[in-house]
Amino acid sequence: MKCLITGIAGLLGANFSRHLLEKNYKVVGIDDLSGGYEEFVPPSAIFYKVDLTRADAVNQIFERESPDCVFHFAAYAAEGLSPFVRNYNYTNNVIASANVINAAINNNIKKVVYTSSMAVYGTGNPPFVEEQLPIPEDPYGIAKYAVEMDFKLAREMFGLRYSIVRPHNVVGVYQNIWDRYRNVIGIWIRQAIAGEPLTIYGDGTQVRAFSDIKFYMEPFEKLMTDHDGEIFNIGADKYVTINEAADVVLDVAKEFGINATKVHLEKRNEVHAAYCDHAKARNLLNFNDDTNLRETVNTMFGWALTQPVRDTKRMKYEIEKNIYSFWKK
Repeated sequence: MKCLITGIAGLLGANFSRHLLEKNYKVVGIDDLSGGYEEFVPPSAIFYKVDLTRADAVNQIFERESPDCVFHFAAYAAEGLSPFVRNYNYTNNVIASANVINAAINNNIKKVVYTSSMAVYGTGNPPFVEEQLPIPEDPYGIAKYAVEMDFKLAREMFGLRYSIVRPHNVVGVYQNIWDRYRNVIGIWIRQAIAGEPLTIYGDGTQVRAFSDIKFYMEPFEKLMTDHDGEIFNIGADKYVTINEAADVVLDVAKEFGINATKVHLEKRNEVHAAYCDHAKARNLLNFNDDTNLRETVNTMFGWALTQPVRDTKRMKYEIEKNIYSFWKK
């Protein structure tokens, strides 16, 4: 089979493409490199540096490559930043996805697997379950839920087969640790290596569950053929406070000879407790998350130390009113 992966230079794409190639699938990747790096794309994958908002270019790739299955991972997942970059958020997360859906329908793709987000649940009542009504509370979550609904409509009208995964707080090698707005574990690792304090928004009692990317590979592969129209939460069952997660990074940094500190900044407008129930994925996809956060952070830290020094990109804000002071610098 030939699989096309959007966002192949990101965390999910870089890892899953390697998984598929090791199992002798053919892999085609699309990425505009706005949130990933070409060095993260496996050399044996066919790679197109293309912006998914270019509808004609996307359709041409689908026509030329004729993939059997599409994994639509590409997104700009800076949830906290999304209210300040609304146009960018909706363009990259909704319009780009509409182009992928159109190309999939027009080129008779057998199946599309879409990664949505836990952000669709909003505040809710954790642990979140797939059956509860999404009530997103920020533009990123709204965008993800809009695309979920569009996939449902595309199946009803055109017979497009799809499955949806709602991952959360995924970590691992090939993560963009140079993005100042997202991927908190990666940000902390970068800060520790650079001799900077680990930044925590508010008092650090926020609750999250971090999961190692390696446990996602088999469930994603299974969705190529099974469970059309279904939605799955995938992630870790064990949750921690942000303070506890930061302490893990500090301890691992010491193992690498780096003495880092923490600093608390102003509170951010975010959901206080966010984690999911994964019973459905365990029962239907044989998903088993066995993340050991310390071991995962240790692996990421060792990998990060092999990476070149890269600049952290500052986004162009569309709204500066009420923006947090730490993003003004």
